[in-house]
Amino acid sequence: MSPRTPWGTYHQIAESLRARITSGDLAPGHTLPSEAALRQEFGVSRTTVRRALAELEAERLIKALPGTGRVVCTAEERKSAPAEETPLAQYRRIAADLRERITSGHLAPGDALPSEAALVDQYGVSRGTARQALSELEGTGLVVAVHGKGRFVKGAETTAG
Repeated sequence: MSPRTPWGTYHQIAESLRARITSGDLAPGHTLPSEAALRQEFGVSRTTVRRALAELEAERLIKALPGTGRVVCTAEERKSAPAEETPLAQYRRIAADLRERITSGHLAPGDALPSEAALVDQYGVSRGTARQALSELEGTGLVVAVHGKGRFVKGAETTAG
């Protein structure tokens, strides 16, 4: 294991686990592999595994149960709103919402993402929180920033020039 993993590795791990959940390999109520098992499977640090799991928790795909570990949420649990969101959860929720719009086709390759100001208005968050959500999507490779123009859904015809 290298001392540093490539940027965005935790997003790839989260995507792999997300695929297992959506395919039914990990059904609602089932316990996820331990952090140690995931570290070994993906060859990454504990921090990288925890970031991937935190992403799935923010999307309400999994939840942590003391003494049990992390389990896959039921459909009802996914729909229920959290009682109170921290700024960290807010940026992840915004990023998850935008990721869903991209993967569902509502935002196609080349389409502009909402501006930071628009996200501030829409979600009632600080500009820094909106910026962090957009930066997370850039880190996953779904979005490209074009200086002076905005952020766009990455696609074959999208260039940073």
